[in-house]
Formats: sequence, structure tokens, C-alpha cells
Amino acid sequence: MSGVLTTDHPAWHGHDDGTSARAVRTASGVWVLARDHQGLRIDCVAGAEDVKPAVLNTDPAHLPPATPQALRAGLVRLGVTQRLANPWLWDAITTAILRQVVRAEQARRLYRTWCARYGTVVDGPFGELAVAPSPAEVLSLADESFAAVGAKFHRTALRAAAEHYERQHEWWEQAAPADLVVALTAVPRIGPWTARAAAADYTGDFSVYPHDDLAVRTWAAQIAPSHPWPDRTDKSFGPLWTGWAGTDRTALHTLTLTTLTWGSHAR
Repeated sequence: MSGVLTTDHPAWHGHDDGTSARAVRTASGVWVLARDHQGLRIDCVAGAEDVKPAVLNTDPAHLPPATPQALRAGLVRLGVTQRLANPWLWDAITTAILRQVVRAEQARRLYRTWCARYGTVVDGPFGELAVAPSPAEVLSLADESFAAVGAKFHRTALRAAAEHYERQHEWWEQAAPADLVVALTAVPRIGPWTARAAAADYTGDFSVYPHDDLAVRTWAAQIAPSHPWPDRTDKSFGPLWTGWAGTDRTALHTLTLTTLTWGSHAR
């Protein structure tokens, strides 16, 4: 089962024939990525092809040696996996904000509605897809526009993020993953979970992901149900998870992202 694609981001749309497709914006244009039984194809559908999206590989060979055997066995079966490093930091921030206080499937629907209503819609090989509205477009929206798509709760966070992004995005885009997390938490209504999720999505480095996230806990328990996992309300999960990797950030990245990949693949 090698070559599994990580489709954790809500922009990925699944099709009946097994194809997954999403639209993304880079610094030069809008691209459509699609994965089917023949592999991954990347097409520029608007703008210029100068900046192409980057797909990163994660090898389970880099799992922490301390990973429980039952968990390791489930993750190793995936083989080397692929994930798009989100080429647009603003989309990564938007996605993380829209995931606040809502369940994963609700956040997926909210993100897609938000993009289709206020973002840019493009035609790709697999039909219409949409990318998020820009910071300037977000700042131009009236209060009722947020409420109309179910994003009333997220309005102040999106506006604050858009204002800060327009002033600081050039520095943010060049920052190391851990430094980006710190910078994002300075934005009102962006806490550590949101900052970590956005930074991981953009940089592709899941050593900074919020490791006690419900998705990580859920998929780990499904992969290795016989392992004595902490209760969901127990705060010991995060230290347990990071402790297996110690100071090896590649191992922590591999453990976390491969677990999330397993979950997106299972879903």
C-alpha cells in the first residue's frame, strides 16, 4: 500500500473512482492536484507555472524506535506516504481557524462552503474546485457574510489574522516552523493549537503539530486498540507521544504525520 496520499486537508475532494483532487494557490497561480491509480498529476489552471506546489514524502523507517509495536505495524503498512506542503500560508491559517471549536467533518464542510462562496473557483480535470478568499477579500466582507456560511464564530479571528498577515506575511513565510508558531500566537484569537496546525500545514513539518489533537489520539487508538492509551481527558497523551521521539524531530514528524495519513486513508 505504498504511495498513500495524505488527504487531511479539507480542500481534498474524493471521487467514486478513487480519485482525490484539490485546488491550491502558489505565488504564481492556481493549481489542481489529482491522485488516481496512475499516480499524482499537477496542472496549472490559472496564472503562471513559475512556482509549482511541492509534495513531500514521509518514510515510516524514521518512526521513533520506542513506538509501540502494534502502532508501528499499522503505520509501516502504509509505506512511504505523500503530502502537499500547503504553498499558501494564508490558506493554512484560514483552515486552522475554521477548525476551531467544531468537529472535523463540520470544519470540512465549512471550509468548502467558505471557499466556494467567497474564494476563487476554477475548472480542473475533475470539475469545479475552489481556493480560499484572500486576506483583502476577507477584510471586505460584512458581518452577515460570515454568518451566512456558518462562520460567525470565526469572524474576529479571520479578520485579525488577515490584518496581521497583510503586514507580516513576508517574514512569516520565511520563518522556521517553531518561530512561525510563536509569531502566529501573537495574533488575537489564534492560540497554540491553531498556530501549530497552520505552521505544520504550511511548512510540512509535523514535529510542530499539536500532538494531543483529537485526530491523532483517535487514529492511534484505532491502529493499536490493545495499547493502554490514556483517557481522552488525560493530559498525559501529549508528553507520552513526544516522549517516544525524544529530541529527534524527524521521528516526531514521522510518527504524527503518518498517523494522520492512516486516518485520512481509512476515512
